[in-house]
Amino acid sequence: MSLRRDNLMRDDAVRSLPALPLSRRRLLQTSAVGFGHLALSTMLADTARASSPNQTSIGPHHRPRAKRVIFLFMKGGPSHIDTFDYKPRLQRDHGKPLPFDKPRVQFAPTNNLLGSPWNFKRYGQSGIAVSDLFPHVAQHVDDLCLLNSVHGTNAAHGGALLKLHTGSDSFVRPSMGAWTLYGLGSDNNDLPGFVTICPTLAHGGVTNWGSAFLPAACQGTPIGVASRPAADAAVGHIRHPKLSRAQQADQLELMRTLNRRHLRDVGPNQELEGRIASFELAFRMQTAMPEALDLSRESEATKQLYGIDDKVTEDFGRQCLMARRFAERGVRFVQVTHSDTNVQWDQHSKLKEGHDKNAREVDKPIAGLLADLKSRGLLEDTLVLWGGEFGRTPTAQGKDGRDHNPEGFTMWLAGGGVKGGFQYGATDEYGYYAQRDPMHIHDLHATLLHLLGLDHTRLTFRHAGRDFRLTDVHGEVAHGVIA
Repeated sequence: MSLRRDNLMRDDAVRSLPALPLSRRRLLQTSAVGFGHLALSTMLADTARASSPNQTSIGPHHRPRAKRVIFLFMKGGPSHIDTFDYKPRLQRDHGKPLPFDKPRVQFAPTNNLLGSPWNFKRYGQSGIAVSDLFPHVAQHVDDLCLLNSVHGTNAAHGGALLKLHTGSDSFVRPSMGAWTLYGLGSDNNDLPGFVTICPTLAHGGVTNWGSAFLPAACQGTPIGVASRPAADAAVGHIRHPKLSRAQQADQLELMRTLNRRHLRDVGPNQELEGRIASFELAFRMQTAMPEALDLSRESEATKQLYGIDDKVTEDFGRQCLMARRFAERGVRFVQVTHSDTNVQWDQHSKLKEGHDKNAREVDKPIAGLLADLKSRGLLEDTLVLWGGEFGRTPTAQGKDGRDHNPEGFTMWLAGGGVKGGFQYGATDEYGYYAQRDPMHIHDLHATLLHLLGLDHTRLTFRHAGRDFRLTDVHGEVAHGVIA
């Protein structure tokens, strides 16, 4: 069938449709490609409100300190007591039994205390101690807000990943990126509002960046996977192999008209609205996404800053540079994952060998990201979050490893309205349990949303007869971290 005949059939189909009432709102929603897209963010907000009739305010609820989030996820659980939580007594009592009870539920048996194989030095005006694992990040310690008292509820990777990403370790729930996008929308109509770069497909996989019962437009868009080099990270089928943009625009307009007719007949349909929005976004992404992913536009000095000129740091450096490019283009939530199929940060044995390898790969790129954001004035309103799903035990597993420890560990924040050169909370003198100002994962989520201008108790979505939120019925904002 010729293209001309296709177009004639399409025109006949459109002419046969009954006329729709053209209110101002419907005109914006159904106009041809180009003009109608000006109203995309409004359309998405309307869809969200229609899906949640009791939602009285979709953020911001108060003045935000941050506009966007970059989450640097270290899969496997980096050891807090070997990185950002210095414990002199652990060094002193190396080889001795732990002088108090271990948790009732443990992932695996452990032995006596294991001192850190790395030295710690104090950096910056704050004088915060950082281990030799992170000499580059340590240079930015005065920009970091160390959360030394984070704790969770699950000692297994799968449950802990889900808890960190979605607030629940046992049910399918929307991810924190999806909640952020639902609350604030996107600042760029031509790119997804939530992007996850080289995500892991293990331990929850797509659930960790999914939207669950939130509008489909809130889910994360994966670019690449953890098992492939970041240089290969791209969005598949970004270019149509045969049709021109004009022909695709014609197709999109016909599809929009047919779908709007269906919506008029059957009433609100979240799934269909999500598909319509995804088709429209996919069309616009054909130009915007390749440009955002094109690192050749960056200077050699910038590439060196991120370590892209070094084989060891190239992969994660690319991810961090992509994250900055997405952030400056208005993407609301960007996740960057450090993971591989062999070592990760999960050192049940060979702690020094594994953490040395991992830290070498991420230290310079993370420092480069912080420096780059700051030099461009982006760190002020970009909230950077670093950490894994849990920490490690101060007691040895086997000869030279550490087991999972959700009872107390460290994550850190930078930018986005938090105090720099600051340590919030503390674990006990060996680093096992969160002791002072404990911050549960629910509290972390509440604080993150607060910095974005969202009240976690008001950011709700009615589903299956009840109101849901990222923090469920828990969570307290840690006001002590806010500058």
